[in-house]
Amino acid sequence: MKVLIVYASKYGSTGGVAEAIGEALRERGHGAEAHEAASAPAPGGFDAAVVGSGVYVGSWLKPASRYLEAHAAALSERPVWLFGVGPLGAENPQPAGEPEQAGKLVDSVGARAYVTLTGALDRGRLGLADRLIARAVKAPDGDFRDWAAIRAWAHGIADALDAGAAGATAPAAPAERVRA
Repeated sequence: MKVLIVYASKYGSTGGVAEAIGEALRERGHGAEAHEAASAPAPGGFDAAVVGSGVYVGSWLKPASRYLEAHAAALSERPVWLFGVGPLGAENPQPAGEPEQAGKLVDSVGARAYVTLTGALDRGRLGLADRLIARAVKAPDGDFRDWAAIRAWAHGIADALDAGAAGATAPAAPAERVRA
């Protein structure tokens, strides 16, 4: 199956996650293309989509939210999975939980799942405003992305796609919310 991966990434952490998802899907025999949300193609030529965003102050970045809004009808006609990247820290990543808007995002496209993934922070790459916010919330520096969890989630998507391609007719379950 051909899978469109759309992401919004402010400093590159979410882009790295999107590329890892694409790599895992390709390993499983699916065609997967990752595109930044601001320039991503419409989903019409794809069998499925994975859409994600960096999460800042509890919200998705505007390019990802706009992509979902602009393509909601087309996305709702195919399997869709959503992911947010944002919590930081090795143990008990913060901020905990999913963004406030996750349920609304899931509902807008009938997504099969939403997962919250840990991200990375390199203060040297931040602009002044983001450095001040990171200092105020005491965000830890480092790369906390759990590559094994990211690949496992992507393989779960591949399993669902494989089951659908094999003629599985079970209706999509309500969106599952996972924290990896």
